[in-house]
Amino acid sequence: MMIRLNIVLLLAVIISALYVVHTQYVSRQLFTSIYRAQAEGRRLQTEADQLEVQKRAQATPLRIEALAREQLNMRSSTPSITLYVRPNGAVLPAALTLTPVAVRTARTARRAPSHAAAASRKKAHATRGAR
Repeated sequence: MMIRLNIVLLLAVIISALYVVHTQYVSRQLFTSIYRAQAEGRRLQTEADQLEVQKRAQATPLRIEALAREQLNMRSSTPSITLYVRPNGAVLPAALTLTPVAVRTARTARRAPSHAAAASRKKAHATRGAR
């Protein structure tokens, strides 16, 4: 009876030893895969940082303007090539158009002076005379 118990205990020790060896093997495999994944993550982060730097370098205003001039044949707007479209559909070159303030002034000069405009002119004239 004692021999059977010893054999059973010996088998239990051998099985538990094999289980420990298998568990260590699986643990090392998992550790290796984690280490590889971390290394890949660091590599991808470095690549993402490099791409971000390249993106910033590509998006500078001077580079965009140069590409627009060279590849798209674009140029800066000047009054000689700018056109303004009025609400009635009339198209005027920028060189001939007046600024909105000048347009309002020109319109009000053609009209009969209003009481408010006359009063403000009298006030301005009185202020100039007081100096």
